[in-house]
Amino acid sequence: MTDLHDSIEALRAKLGKRVVIVGHHYQEEDVIRHVDLRGDSLELARRTAALDCGHIVFCGVYFMAESAALLAKPGQKVHLPEPSAECSMALMSPAERMRKVMEKLSAGGRKIVPLAYVNSTLGVKAVVGEYGGSVCTSANAQKMLSWALEQGDAVLFVPDRNLGANTADTLGIPESDRLRLSIRDDGANIDEAAAATARLLLWPGHCTIHTHFNLHQIARHRAEHPTARIVVHPECTPEVVKASDAAGSTSFIIRYAREAEDGAVIVIGTEVNLVERLAREHAGRITILPLAESACPHMAQTTEERLGATLRAIDGGSDEFLVRVPPELADNARNSLETMLRVCA
Repeated sequence: MTDLHDSIEALRAKLGKRVVIVGHHYQEEDVIRHVDLRGDSLELARRTAALDCGHIVFCGVYFMAESAALLAKPGQKVHLPEPSAECSMALMSPAERMRKVMEKLSAGGRKIVPLAYVNSTLGVKAVVGEYGGSVCTSANAQKMLSWALEQGDAVLFVPDRNLGANTADTLGIPESDRLRLSIRDDGANIDEAAAATARLLLWPGHCTIHTHFNLHQIARHRAEHPTARIVVHPECTPEVVKASDAAGSTSFIIRYAREAEDGAVIVIGTEVNLVERLAREHAGRITILPLAESACPHMAQTTEERLGATLRAIDGGSDEFLVRVPPELADNARNSLETMLRVCA
């Protein structure tokens, strides 16, 4: 809507350097066009930590805004336009269940180092920091898993089993050294004998958006477009990753499209808002198609209307959309993020 677009731009001009709007690549176009910075989880974590503004408006889901709030400078406020925008994967690893699983895995004396995908709650990041672990993103999962394996006897990778398995494949960690955990009843059914020898323990969570992609879709696109390159995100299943031509983070996919030769056909398996944006940006030079249309309903909760409401609240001195970090979790959760930024510096 033109009126809404213009009112947001007028508010941005009025607030000036007091406010920086950041947005994840999966945001819809009517939101992303208003942001000052866009990126994937790693890029936004790095860049928001360096911002000097008084207010950061984070267009994304809750765990992302929490991370920004953890890394914010004293007195800096982080606002989330839609506080109910969660992540289904993050909700698959409740913090207290993870703590109990960690206690069970560590009971025999092995040093278990937790490595949490950034798609996890503040509570999970706090448990990770408490046990001396770290956070990772899809862009740095290989480096962070290698680091974690050097810190102890085994790594508990939370919550995405697919990213964990695909990263293990890339690093050459054999299947015999891995175990997908049963977390029912707080881990009461864990195979303790298998867990005592495994180097990589995989939490059974997954991304509902990326597990939507399958081998049938790949076969159909290869039949329709014989020269096409299939590129997918590593949150897809290992079978889909192995059947594709390349797999990598959101930033990898964007770079892959940018560096493709003229006339190329690229079929991309990730959240559809990014795929459609890349198709528009490269129209006339290359052809970009979605492997299948898979949109994140949680990302879609952040709308242009909610962004406008957030800016009006900030302009009026209201903290209605403020992200608050429980002080009892802050230090350990921050440590898990800062460890990643230090290792990947």
